[in-house]
Amino acid sequence: MRSTLMFSAAVAAVLALSACSEKPQDKMGIRSDQPAQAGTGVSAFTAPGWTAGDQASWSNHLKARANYGMNDHQRAPK
Repeated sequence: MRSTLMFSAAVAAVLALSACSEKPQDKMGIRSDQPAQAGTGVSAFTAPGWTAGDQASWSNHLKARANYGMNDHQRAPK
């Protein structure tokens, strides 16, 4: 009787602790063979004036973001 109670308590403890286990953290990320300037293909994520696949347009928009307030290092209080 006592061993059955101890076994039941051990099984309950294992089940309770397994519910709190950490999920696997695989390094999946984005696996794309396309370059960054190719875009996502979704118009909601496309800035106006930027054409997907155009290297010059992509680099110009990155420079504009850096110069016109999207650079957090320049906006940080001193």
